[in-house]
Amino acid sequence: MLEPRRFGDSRGFFSESWNRKTLREAGVELPEFVQDNHSMSSTVGTLRGLHFQSPPHAQGKLVRCGRGRLFDVAVDIRKGSPTYGKWVGEELSFENGRQLWIPAGFLHGFVTREPDTEICYKCTDHYAPECDGSVAWDSVGIDWGLTSDPVLSGKDAVAPRLADFDSPFIYEDCFEYEARR
Repeated sequence: MLEPRRFGDSRGFFSESWNRKTLREAGVELPEFVQDNHSMSSTVGTLRGLHFQSPPHAQGKLVRCGRGRLFDVAVDIRKGSPTYGKWVGEELSFENGRQLWIPAGFLHGFVTREPDTEICYKCTDHYAPECDGSVAWDSVGIDWGLTSDPVLSGKDAVAPRLADFDSPFIYEDCFEYEARR
């Protein structure tokens, strides 16, 4: 998790949401970003995920919340990884300004906690529809904190379960893939 500094006064605040030099000085080295995405979910409980983009267009993502509040999740799907199938989650909100780095080889998903929540994320590769994939949101054991059924897309409602999924990612290959960026 990253937490960029905010500089505030009576007008509001200023923050550098991305600064390669600052991150390098802090010991964080991220790949080059080639695309920015921004989506808005109008309804509380909208769940998007769990998504991935396979090689040769695998994406790493630097995720933040532009407005509202969401619970953001990454799941390791690198075959041979000691943490395969394990997940991490972080609450991201406009107020806390936190960001989550999701490397290639991980599923990504989130659920909204407030209406009209916006998510913004930088990607390390361009979107390629032929590499787009998903895994069922309820097949990994994630505690989404839901109080009712989530709002899902048609794609997410029929995604395969993790137990039935053949991951295109190999643990050792992911290190080489990120190093080439």
